[in-house]
Amino acid sequence: MKIVNSVLELIGNTPMLKVNHLDTGVCDLYLKLENQNPGGSIKDRIGLSMIQAAEDRGDLKPGATLVEGTAGNTGIGLALVAAQKGYKLILVIPDKMSKEKIFNLKAMGAEIVLTRSDVAKGHPQYYQDLAKTISEETPGAYFINQFGNPDNPAAHKNTTGPEILQQMDNNMDAIVFGVGSSGTMTGLTEFFKEKAPNMQMILADPVGSILTEYINEGNLSTDSGSWKVEGIGEDFLPSISDFSLVTKAYAVSDKESFEAGRELLAKEGVLGGSSTGTVITAALKYCQEQTEKKRVVALVADTGNKYLSKMYNDYWMMDNGFIDVEQHGDLRDLISRPYQSNDLIVMRPQETLSTVYQRMKLYDVSQLPIMDGDEIVGIIDESDVMMYVYDNNDKFEDPVSKAMTANLEFMPVTSPLAKLLPIFDQGRIAIVKDDDGRFLGLITRIDLLNYLRRRDKNQ
Repeated sequence: MKIVNSVLELIGNTPMLKVNHLDTGVCDLYLKLENQNPGGSIKDRIGLSMIQAAEDRGDLKPGATLVEGTAGNTGIGLALVAAQKGYKLILVIPDKMSKEKIFNLKAMGAEIVLTRSDVAKGHPQYYQDLAKTISEETPGAYFINQFGNPDNPAAHKNTTGPEILQQMDNNMDAIVFGVGSSGTMTGLTEFFKEKAPNMQMILADPVGSILTEYINEGNLSTDSGSWKVEGIGEDFLPSISDFSLVTKAYAVSDKESFEAGRELLAKEGVLGGSSTGTVITAALKYCQEQTEKKRVVALVADTGNKYLSKMYNDYWMMDNGFIDVEQHGDLRDLISRPYQSNDLIVMRPQETLSTVYQRMKLYDVSQLPIMDGDEIVGIIDESDVMMYVYDNNDKFEDPVSKAMTANLEFMPVTSPLAKLLPIFDQGRIAIVKDDDGRFLGLITRIDLLNYLRRRDKNQ
């Protein structure tokens, strides 16, 4: 292992891992671990390529401001390079991105502009259009424009493709990938056209993206849907895209993607991002359809560290209907954190209000039940704490029993759903007990909304 002088020297030359514990049919499946790049994703490559090429052309002056619209990972790659080279960076990011990505970017010194994720290209709040506008209105700014920048695919033609072919000893039959800006696909296409023209290129695409229909049926739809997988899938064809070697596309649902990503971690020890789950699902489907042995490479485009609050969070998965839970036909179906399974965060009467505050911040909750043994004796919320300590910070060290609400009203578990509405209208939460008087858990407004959303999806 050599010593390097800059973190930028660690970009690329990522490992290749053979899959051993998933059902790959008659095929051998290999994973190109782009999550091992210093910024955690394949986008480090294009971050370096696009900035370096702009410098070589003289487009960037010392201290310049870079502007880009990104789903997160390109932003991290750009932030990594910009910080080392002394550039200011403004990133426009759709508001569906994971908070880990946003925290990561801010910690690297990038300025973040959050915009809407429910609008399409051409809308002024669409992240790419807004980034272009900001670049035009910022003196001396340089718009990276990954979706139309030829230095994006050049990174993969010059580095990713040659690495893969060398690691596979010039012996591979197919590669599976997702498309965001399309730089990875286009760069690999340019490389393999010359070096391995019989290579099959397989697209893994989120359900809702227009690309699967375009590849499999030749129809370019303008009617895209929405998906929760981050970083891949499109509602338009990027100008740099080259689909000429793509032979087949698989539409993969969010649920399949998240389940596959979690299975990859459990069985192979690889912590990949949400798009990795999409790619793994498509790769396994492709492999299982083959009747002759093939050597297949799938891209692990980024690390799952950025998705710990989402696809690797059981509660988020359950709230969004991606983990099936037992249904009872009563209010238990709405309790997202049951007390009996130790999922509910609780306080004890003797614990301090300082601990209440810390626990609320840590678990991102606004109210906590107070338990004495297995009996609920009170509820405390943010307002209770605020009003109690407002005139004296020393009161943070008082026991929770002094500030909690002890006058509790309980709901039988068999109560109709409509009984929740007046409770929420009064700004309270529902405290649910079973027929034997045992405390089951709490129901909040968001619990009801999550339930209604899941119910709507199942109808």
